[in-house]
This record gives sequence, C-alpha cells and structure tokens, in this order.
Amino acid sequence: MMTQAYNWQRLEAAATQPIWITDDETLARYCEQWQKLPLIALDTEFIRVDTFYPVPGLIQVADDAGCYLIDPLTIENYAPMVQLFRNPSVLKVLHAGNEDLELFLYMFGELPAPIFDTQIAAGFLGWGFSMGYQRLVEYALDVKLEKGETTSDWLQRPLTAAQEHYAALDVAYLPVLCQQQMSELNTRGMAEWVQEETALLLQQTPDSDPSGTAYYQRFSQAWKLPPEKLAALRDLTAWRERICRQRDVPRNRVLRNNALLDIVNKWPKDLRALSRVEDIRMQQVKQDGEVILGYLKTAAQSAVAKPPESIDRPLSYQWNKPLKALKAMARSKAEELNIAPEILLRKKDLDALIRTENQGEFSLPPSLSGWRKAVIGDALLEKLQSLKV
Repeated sequence: MMTQAYNWQRLEAAATQPIWITDDETLARYCEQWQKLPLIALDTEFIRVDTFYPVPGLIQVADDAGCYLIDPLTIENYAPMVQLFRNPSVLKVLHAGNEDLELFLYMFGELPAPIFDTQIAAGFLGWGFSMGYQRLVEYALDVKLEKGETTSDWLQRPLTAAQEHYAALDVAYLPVLCQQQMSELNTRGMAEWVQEETALLLQQTPDSDPSGTAYYQRFSQAWKLPPEKLAALRDLTAWRERICRQRDVPRNRVLRNNALLDIVNKWPKDLRALSRVEDIRMQQVKQDGEVILGYLKTAAQSAVAKPPESIDRPLSYQWNKPLKALKAMARSKAEELNIAPEILLRKKDLDALIRTENQGEFSLPPSLSGWRKAVIGDALLEKLQSLKV
C-alpha cells in the first residue's frame, strides 16, 4: 500500500547532509530497514570513459526519511542489497534507469524488481518524451536544479560537498514524483501500461548477444554486401566484442565502426594497405593488424560454413505515402490520449510491422502486442491491409 509519507521538502533538506554507507555492517542494517518500506529511490554515479564496463563510483538511495550514499569503493558484501532488489513488495524508483540497471547487473548479477521509471511515466502522461531529471523536477515541483557535477570524478575520495549534495538530490525528489505519476496514471487507466513497459526494460537489460555475432546487423548501410564481405563484417565485429570485454576497453579503442566498414569495402591485403584505412590508428594496426587481415582471408570459408543472415534492406520509396498515413494515425491517437507520440509508436515498430508482409498479408510484430495492440496496433494493421502499395 503506497504511503504519502514521502515528503520531498524533507528529503531535499536531508540531501544537504546525506548519510554515507561505507562498510558492510551499515549497509546490512539499512537494507533491513528498507525491506519494510513500500518504495525506495535509486540512482548511480559511475565512470565509463576508458573502459568497456562501467566503473561504479556511488550508489544513491532515498527512503522516507533521508538520502544515502553507498560507497562501492569500500563495500564488499552486497548480499543484503541483492535481497532488497529481490523483494517484490518494495518498489524501486529510478529515472532514465537504463544505465543504472546495466551497472547493477554488472555489479550484482541481479536487477532490482519491481521498478518504476519516472522518465517512462512522464512520456505516458504527456509531460514530455525522454525528459531529463532536472526538467522533470522543474515541471512537476517547480524546483530548479543545477547540473554542475554531471561530469565529476566520482572515483575521487573524498567527494566534495557539492558532489555529495548533487548526488543526494538525484534521489531526493524521486519518491514524490513516483507518487504523483502513479496517482495520475491510475486515474487515466495507464498504470498497467507503464508496468508493462518497465518490465520490458528489465527484460532488455541483459546482453542478448554477448558473443557479438549479431552486432553486424546494426550496420544497416551494409545490406548490399555480398555474402563473403558480410561474413567478414560479422566475424570482425564479433571479434571486436570479445576483445573489448577481455581488455575492458571501449569499442572505438579497438576498431571504430567507420573503420570496420572501410576494411570490408576496401579489403586490404597487407598491413600497409590496412594502415591507409580511414579511422584506424597505427597502434591498432601494430597490435591487431594480422588478426584483422586473418578474418578477411577466412571470410569466404566462413560464409560457406555459416552463411550470414542478411541485413534488412531499406524500405522501398513506395512505402513513403503509406508510412505517412500510419504515422498520422498514431499522432492523432497520441493527441487523443495526451501521450508522447514516441511512446505510442516507435519508428522501429512501424518498420517491423511492414516487414511482416507475406503475400500481401500483415501481422502485428511482438513490439506492437501488449497494451499497444488494443490502443493502436489493431487499427494500424487494419489500415495497412487496406492500403495498396
């Protein structure tokens, strides 16, 4: 049962003196306390400039009484927090939580559930699509926040007073924002829609392609490549994914996307030719050049042994007019519901719908099932069936 005990003015004041949690015993004690609450707010600070994996610098929590800064540089036993994450009776509130969830999964091997994302809810309520935290707080509470510590070094110790205050404020307003949004969502009959969307967010957080073998399909401009070159692109991107994880470095540090495409298109035969590829550094050629050339040499054999799946070609220009009609339908429905159009119908969903065509018949893709099916999916399908392309 949701309580109205979460007072943002009290938490705002508490953020001026956040409570540090720097040892396992203190963390366990507070986690036991949080297990009894209807909700807590969560946020993280991390560094991800020179690494593939995020380096945690801080975990922030707000409850009904205060703001807390958990120090991942000193905590060793996170078992109590994992248990809290698993507790279905404690709602975990985040804002734009994609990266926070990725960090939690990396640190704990667990995701918090259930969750409520205030950015997602804002889109459903028509407050704005992809609203930043500062803009959302100002919109809902008429409070203006500074952005001064966004690019801080969160691994330095001690943190400055300004850093501590900034980090604590990042969770101080989330409980009341959640309560306001949930109340309006319930009134508008959209609460289950948001639950479905946030559940999907949890499903999508784990890496569905850890081997990187499907990464090449993100290169939509490579749809014309013949099988041998497509196999080379597939194998090179998969190799890059493995190397990035092994070395814990960003993808661009190993091989930029533009360089990958240039290599496959120009097909260099030796290191000298490879060094002339756009966006490749000499250090990369020295370190990995022979391996890269090796994948080109084995590409023909790889294409035969395991034929690469094709990359979807762009939709024909003939779809331009029908697409405009379908988008107009979605915009009209979004205005009727006072919901962000980007929430109701995403470009990739419309593209997926059109690609279901089989001898002139269409079907709803998985992304247009669930709440979207009754709200817009069935109407889009009926309209599409009536259009002549």
